[in-house]
Amino acid sequence: MQFAHQQQGNKPKRALQTLLQPIERFIHNETSSGLLLLACSVVALVWANSAGWEHYLHFWETPISFGLGNSTLSKPLHHWINDGLMVIFFFVVGLEIKRELLVGELSSMKKAALPVIAALGGMIVPASMYAAFNAGGRGAAGWGIPMATDIAFALGVVALMGSRVPFVLKVFLTALAIADDLGAVLVIALFYTSSINLSMLGAAAVLTIVAFIGNSLGIRGIWFYLVIGVLLWWCVMQSGIHATIAGVVLAMAVPAKERINAEEFVHEAEDLVRNFAYETREKTSVLANQAAQSAVKQLEVACEEVQTPLSRFETNLHTSVAFVIMPLFALANAGVHVAGEGAGAAFLSATSLGIAFGLFVGKPLGIVLFTWLACKLNFAALPENVSWRELIAISCLGGIGFTMSLFVENLAFANNPALETSAKLGIFCGSIISGFLGFALFRIRSASPQNSP
Repeated sequence: MQFAHQQQGNKPKRALQTLLQPIERFIHNETSSGLLLLACSVVALVWANSAGWEHYLHFWETPISFGLGNSTLSKPLHHWINDGLMVIFFFVVGLEIKRELLVGELSSMKKAALPVIAALGGMIVPASMYAAFNAGGRGAAGWGIPMATDIAFALGVVALMGSRVPFVLKVFLTALAIADDLGAVLVIALFYTSSINLSMLGAAAVLTIVAFIGNSLGIRGIWFYLVIGVLLWWCVMQSGIHATIAGVVLAMAVPAKERINAEEFVHEAEDLVRNFAYETREKTSVLANQAAQSAVKQLEVACEEVQTPLSRFETNLHTSVAFVIMPLFALANAGVHVAGEGAGAAFLSATSLGIAFGLFVGKPLGIVLFTWLACKLNFAALPENVSWRELIAISCLGGIGFTMSLFVENLAFANNPALETSAKLGIFCGSIISGFLGFALFRIRSASPQNSP
């Protein structure tokens, strides 16, 4: 009886652990990725400012060709990373957005209200601040650069502070950054598209419809979505819209429902485990035991059917994105030459200052201001046991723009090296100051008398 009572008492604890594990695993991955991103950024900066500056440029411009029959596609290495591998990054971003919309912090109006409103403020205010610095100037097109939050770097800074940051604030920052990513995707699709090829856009629309039909028909195989995804990527790239949008669109079509529910899985798994135990009761070796092998294979099928394709895709791709694609992107894009005579002018340009101030001033100001208005108008409420001081501190970390900011900068100033240099300097300065501000505010909070043990 005591054992049964202990089992019943452990059920809520196990249920809570099951609920929190995906968030904790996500935060852990992003933390490690953030540290690797930082290392790659330092390497890129050192490489770009060494005697091999020209080698840095030439290396990323190395042409890479793919051919089939008489057709050949040749693009620089830099292009394959930004327009090819980053599609996978945006696919994972799309999966995260869909998951949050279905079952996460954005799944209901009550849950989504605060991070979505905060993210909206964190996009509008820095974009407006940048526009004020660059109104009518050469860098006016870069208003979207300071709008995004780099969740990997932000959570990397959070990890350095350990228990000083309440877990509820980490969840808030994650939800805010995902809402932020959705806003960045919309900005890229709507405002950083130069011309449209309607026939290729129509082909992309047909492929998208086919993907959603496959979802509704219960097609869950990876190859179906992989083939659709490659064709969709090609059509979107040829349509004039940035190719990475194909990743987000495809993610929306990936099935998010399991074939069997938890109760069915438990019954089936228990039966299969009993069969396995029965078949191996006299001989534990499975190699020559066909019945035992059959039970194991059926259990594998059941494990696959209780998972959703969305979660499998996200789990399988997250490590590659976090530890291969994003670091490669940082190496290829973070290199900015600051050793020349014009470095000072680039740093003090309206473009650089607009981005820097947009990130470390506009971003937290927008998040806090819109959050305050939402609470004042009863649209939302602060998370339980979270103070305004803590909200300001976590909002500063929202100003770490890095990856998405560099990506938008590539689109805004692709053919203007001078503006690219100024923009990168602004991104680095704004992100670094934001990180130090957030870190310092949480240190001060933990050192204050009311937080002392």
